[in-house]
Amino acid sequence: MAAYKISGTVYSKIRPILSASRDARYMVARSYHEKVIDHYENPRNVGSFDKSDQNVGTGLVGAPACGDVMKLQILVDENGKITDAKFKTFGCGSAIASSSLATEWIKGKTVTEANTIKNQDIAKELCLPPVKLHCSMLAEDAIKAAINDYHTKKDKQQKST
Repeated sequence: MAAYKISGTVYSKIRPILSASRDARYMVARSYHEKVIDHYENPRNVGSFDKSDQNVGTGLVGAPACGDVMKLQILVDENGKITDAKFKTFGCGSAIASSSLATEWIKGKTVTEANTIKNQDIAKELCLPPVKLHCSMLAEDAIKAAINDYHTKKDKQQKST
């Protein structure tokens, strides 16, 4: 990595920006629990599956109050076990962290077991403050919507055979 010398005049102009950036990072670190920061900076299972696949359930939910949108998908085997999960979330760090954690938790569970995950469990694990509880609610809703979509596809498939 190359090192660059910054003239005194330029540095004096960008110093407030650098200081504000450092202060913002410090405030984020103080405001969010380390688990939220970890899932935000290193999200697990980002991506998507082909939604037309009969073994894929897709849940798309949103929060009009803050503009967060969450898509969560599950891949289910013939025994009803979730073998993989993916998400794409447009929203704040808490929404991304909630999605990431949710995909980790549902992998390896049956759809019935995954359907029992509650937003309070996600919020507690991530130590979300009360003003961010809607993010964990979105994750719970996305899980339920994905499972519902999977069941709807399976019901249609069984009726057509």
